[in-house]
Amino acid sequence: MFLGIDIGTSGVKAAIVTDDGVLLAQATAPLAVSRPQGLWSEQEPADWWSATEAAVLALPSDLRAGVQGIGLAGQMHGATLLGVDDRPLRLAILWNDGRSFAECAELEAAVPQSRSITGNLAMPGFTAPKLVWVRNQEPGVFAQVRSVLLPKDYVRLCMTGDKASDMSDSAGTLWLDVGARDWSDAMLGASGLQRSQMPRLYEGSEVTGSLRADVASSWGMSRVPVAAGAGDNAGGAAGVGVVSDGDALLSLGTSGVIFVATRQFRPNPGRAVHAFCHCLPDMWHQMSVHLSAASCVDWAAALAGLDVPGFFAAAEAAGPAAGPEMFLPYLSGERTPHNDPHVRGALLGLGNETDAGRLAAAVLEGVAFALADGLAALREAGTKVEELCVIGGGARSRYWGTILAASLDARLVYLDGGEVGPALGAAKLAQMSVTGRSAAEVCTRPPVTHVIEPDPSLADRLAPKLERFRRAYAAIKDL
Repeated sequence: MFLGIDIGTSGVKAAIVTDDGVLLAQATAPLAVSRPQGLWSEQEPADWWSATEAAVLALPSDLRAGVQGIGLAGQMHGATLLGVDDRPLRLAILWNDGRSFAECAELEAAVPQSRSITGNLAMPGFTAPKLVWVRNQEPGVFAQVRSVLLPKDYVRLCMTGDKASDMSDSAGTLWLDVGARDWSDAMLGASGLQRSQMPRLYEGSEVTGSLRADVASSWGMSRVPVAAGAGDNAGGAAGVGVVSDGDALLSLGTSGVIFVATRQFRPNPGRAVHAFCHCLPDMWHQMSVHLSAASCVDWAAALAGLDVPGFFAAAEAAGPAAGPEMFLPYLSGERTPHNDPHVRGALLGLGNETDAGRLAAAVLEGVAFALADGLAALREAGTKVEELCVIGGGARSRYWGTILAASLDARLVYLDGGEVGPALGAAKLAQMSVTGRSAAEVCTRPPVTHVIEPDPSLADRLAPKLERFRRAYAAIKDL
């Protein structure tokens, strides 16, 4: 058996799977996000560790005792700054923090070739601009920085005492030469950092260390090996078998991601497409990233006084394109294709006849339309996407799937256990690290539960609203 741990934004998930990838048990411990100022998004690193321990210890003790290896996945881009004693110097700055927009321009001016090195635009979500912001705004803190770790890698430090990371997560820092799969001295230097402050780099299925004796004892395990693991999206892809050239998935978690595995490094920064390393050797991937997806459902359901199942039921009862209501899902800004941390969400077309059902329908459509914008950017770059495996909490709604398939003009494949997400991939990477088996043997597609084909008639009904949606961004972005 193998344990996968996913350090998410809203919670830490732990899952134990068999050698055949069958889910035996899972548990989640919640996390809170601090937003002390506009554009800011932070978390306490100690909370990741306490939530990790809570999630692991919530798993059955007999299963924990049989774990042979552990893999880690986690939210990307978070800046965890450690001092000389390896204690955090401040709250971690998260992936959906938008404060460092000016620092992005500063980085690109300092390294004119940055886009060719990193394969990406400098965006506030990445780690490097956050460190430049700390250097500019909190110089006393910056002067004490001895190490910078990503969220899952801080948890690794607590588990094993090792400072290590994998290629897929590190590619999201803007410090990695993504094509060469190595730290870039030019990008580090522009941030005022050097290699000695970075973790050691590993491929996702390589062992980085073993559980500390005290942690192993507390968790009721042996001192099992810990694999490098993956950033959340690459981990989710490994979990559902998106590991070969052209394989693609749609992740409907707090954020929304369309992920396409590629055999070559194929950047397209001009349209805010991400090009990162995959968590497997000699593989890369492209992504369109949307900062708010299933989180919009949680937010809107709370506003409407509904639970999430009731929200989906209300939307289905209203029907697609039920009215003129339109939702722009930019609650935390947007990445692909706009790279705009300042834009905010909007509800348009409201009238006296607007009710909870029509509002719910508009929210589901708005997220689908944003994803369609991202997929269009991928397709413009020459990436062919006809089928998407669906993972994440949003995968539970079949009705939303019909809206998504029609808006994206792509077949959606739902998989058994797909909602487990990155934790499943982390467990599979642990299995590869322990057994030496290949990705082709371990990272296989789970059984298909159902498939949703794009409905041309529904696409025709949604098309006018999609066109209005695209015009609406230009209308609100300066507000």
